[in-house]
Amino acid sequence: MKLSKRIQTVEGSKTARFIPLLDALKRQGRPVISLAIGEPTDDTPVPVVEATKRALDRQETRYGDMAGLMALRAALAGRFEGCEPENIVVFNGSKQALYTIFQCICDPGDQVIIPVPCWVSFAEQVKLAGADPVFVPTIDHQLDLAGLAAAVTAKTKAILINSPNNPTGAVYPRETLERVARLAVDHDLVVIADEAYDFFVYDDLSHFSLYQLEAVRQRLILTRSFSKHYAMTGFRVGYAVAPADVAAAMVRLQSHLTGNVCTFAQHGAVAALAMDDELLVRRRADLQRKRDLAFEQVSAMFPCIRPQGAFYLFPDISGQLHRGETSGDFAARILEKTGVAIVPGEDFGTNGHVRICFAAPDDQLMDAFKRIREVL
Repeated sequence: MKLSKRIQTVEGSKTARFIPLLDALKRQGRPVISLAIGEPTDDTPVPVVEATKRALDRQETRYGDMAGLMALRAALAGRFEGCEPENIVVFNGSKQALYTIFQCICDPGDQVIIPVPCWVSFAEQVKLAGADPVFVPTIDHQLDLAGLAAAVTAKTKAILINSPNNPTGAVYPRETLERVARLAVDHDLVVIADEAYDFFVYDDLSHFSLYQLEAVRQRLILTRSFSKHYAMTGFRVGYAVAPADVAAAMVRLQSHLTGNVCTFAQHGAVAALAMDDELLVRRRADLQRKRDLAFEQVSAMFPCIRPQGAFYLFPDISGQLHRGETSGDFAARILEKTGVAIVPGEDFGTNGHVRICFAAPDDQLMDAFKRIREVL
């Protein structure tokens, strides 16, 4: 059967491929430690699980509002100044939200500027919308503002900003984001802000959201997720905050794509928003401790910039590459010889690096780094 040209240009998710691979290795009895999947090891909070169970007991299993439960959208809108439920659309994770955004704003031939390293799905989703990703390398993981400005052409439709960043853990400061906003206003561009890791900022820093800049809100589409923040990865609940006309367009697409997001999962999300922050703050503090532990181990082996957010390290392993070897070859060598799974940097648009997720139990982290040291 002949496939469409569109799907032939798109690669599968390079990080999602690790899930079946690791399962297969474990079935073979291999002692595998996965530092490849960006998933908290914490249990989903009890209030979320209990609220989901109660929703099931009430038979909250029917079709629902395609924009999301009103109770959930109202609770989310209350977290953003000047926002109404009509500005909120709930999706099956922020990945679907981003896909929908590109489908709604891009025409064939449009360009979307993406700083690299970047999350693996950004470019593929842009291509699925018929548009072209334009990559601008960062400098020491921070935005190259001059490079972003130089990348703008008559075809540019949007700039995509991901802070805290996956895979580098970089957090962009307010003054940098203000200049991105001015660039967007000057060139009449859409700004897409992926803030899936907004809660995970360390060293007493505060996450600064582009939404805080009122001048850019009417051209801003922001996405966030319950997956990382509340350890609800399997619930698949994310959302977008957008101008009302854009939100309505996204709902129209969703009406033909999935209909509503899982109803009882949304009740779990409502409960998550009502939780006391104490548990979440403790979890963030523990992740900062893990960050420090992992950074000490990794920086003893490779040059590495200390991340200020998310839960990844992105060390430069180019000094350990054999002649002609890529970071993909290096990651495969480490997996084969040590049973430790890490993600090659070219998956994120930058060779010579690997992504290491430090959201793992301490004993696994220390064992993984010990295994890698022995091979090196």
